Amino acid sequence: MQNDNFKYAIALTGGIATGKSTTASLFMLHGFLTIDADKIAHKLLDENNWAIADMFGTRYVKDGKVIRKKLGDLIFNNQEEKKKLETFLHPLIKQQIIKEASLFEEKKKPYLIDIPLFFETNNYDIKNSLVIYTPKELQVKRLMDRDNCIEEEALSKINNQMDIEEKKLLATFVIDNSKDLKNLQNEVERIKKEILQ
Repeated sequence: MQNDNFKYAIALTGGIATGKSTTASLFMLHGFLTIDADKIAHKLLDENNWAIADMFGTRYVKDGKVIRKKLGDLIFNNQEEKKKLETFLHPLIKQQIIKEASLFEEKKKPYLIDIPLFFETNNYDIKNSLVIYTPKELQVKRLMDRDNCIEEEALSKINNQMDIEEKKLLATFVIDNSKDLKNLQNEVERIKKEILQ
């Protein structure tokens, strides 16, 4: 049963450091509207900083803003705390996404919702998905460069998500981002045509 909240939506997903944000920007240049779940999450964290301070302690909040890096370190190594945050935050994120999506639905044109953990949480009734694919060894290298971290740390972050090969099999559309930006631009062009057909 297709959910009417997301009739025209395509979930944009992938793994950490596979190039989701860059791909979303390229689609926006082609006129696609995009909702970014991460941006919504950041905004909601700050708006609810009092609740975060309540749940995890005031050391995770400074000047009315949540110290995301610090909170991230806490929940990354602690399943119980992670669950606590997700139980609080995920319904709020979903509410906001549905609100923004309802405006896009009126246009009756495909649009993207960037949801990093789309397959992991299985929280959104969106029929079509677009996976940004990068082989794992390249993902590790990019993450080490991006976050200035060692290989073990990068692997630990990547292994915290569903394997990228699995996501690739579940996707409606796949963009290969294992080469350079020019190649990614061509891939976006190719998928854009497929989507608009």
